[in-house]
Amino acid sequence: MLKRIKYNSPVILTFTLFSLFALILGELTDRASTYLLFSVYRSSLTDFFFYIRLFGHVLGHADMQHFVNNFIIILLIGPMLEEKYGGKSLMAMISITAVITGLLNIILFDTALLGASGIVFMMILLSSFVNIERGKVPLTFIVIVCIFIGREVIDGIFSSDNISQLTHIVGGICGAYFGFIKKWNR
Repeated sequence: MLKRIKYNSPVILTFTLFSLFALILGELTDRASTYLLFSVYRSSLTDFFFYIRLFGHVLGHADMQHFVNNFIIILLIGPMLEEKYGGKSLMAMISITAVITGLLNIILFDTALLGASGIVFMMILLSSFVNIERGKVPLTFIVIVCIFIGREVIDGIFSSDNISQLTHIVGGICGAYFGFIKKWNR
């Protein structure tokens, strides 16, 4: 039975397993590991863990619901993107998006940031480029920008919750950038 199961999307599945591990570790350490390794916040540049957190914050999640909300989308879209762009390229896009969202959070806010929602929005926007023709802007991209990014801008202005709309917007911008770069450089 197990021989029939294929690890079909190594980057996405490994990302999911690492995030699940980070969530379980956070539960076992009463969130100490989540704060130390899987949340990004202002700290000294001489702190070794600062650099781990720049990447690691996308692995951390507040609870199982937060994890499921992010990874249901990542597991739906991610394998298609990994097949289209390749594992190394997708890993680079995830890493770049993590660093950009982490740095912006540190520069602009005094709060800790954790979760893969910036990666989710990067993947959502990137997915609209999967089957486009060179030199053309897909209508799905325009609709996604209007719906997803527009909603985040409105929520950012009118909501006061614990959700980082800026991370969603920046993740979407990263996905759009990667999509345009990949298509126009072919």
